[in-house]
Amino acid sequence: MPPHERLPPRSPRRYCTRRGIAEWLVTQLSGEKPLLVGIDHGFSFPLRYFERHRLQHDWPLFLEDFQHHWPTDETNTYVEFLRDGNKRTGDASWFRLTEQWTASAKSVFQFDIQGQVAKSTHAGLPWLHHLRNECRGRVHFWPFDGWEIPQGRSVIAEVYPSL
Repeated sequence: MPPHERLPPRSPRRYCTRRGIAEWLVTQLSGEKPLLVGIDHGFSFPLRYFERHRLQHDWPLFLEDFQHHWPTDETNTYVEFLRDGNKRTGDASWFRLTEQWTASAKSVFQFDIQGQVAKSTHAGLPWLHHLRNECRGRVHFWPFDGWEIPQGRSVIAEVYPSL
């Protein structure tokens, strides 16, 4: 089946919530057919973040630590509420390795600019933690669970749709 965009359910509101998307994804990923899901926000942070906060280079532990400090998966909790005074952050000049090779990349710590990825990344990472816990063993988070995708597994990957 060719890829297709899933639109939000009809609602008086004109947008989906991350919670609604996460719950829908858990249901979809519980089916028998493997799916490929692309999500448009950063899945991790620059290595300097790991160094500053003395974190192991372990993605599941990173997600757990991040969710603890930025619990945007909790009801009525938004990035803007957590930004002031939050010590678990990074520098806007830091880039992930893949972003260092392009002039158009925005740092996952560069807030309040046009084309920012910081808010969506900070809001979305706790939901990746949620999906990982809810779909344990059924979903491969590429490439963090390895470059090779086990046969029959669904995949969630970071994507940049405008490419």
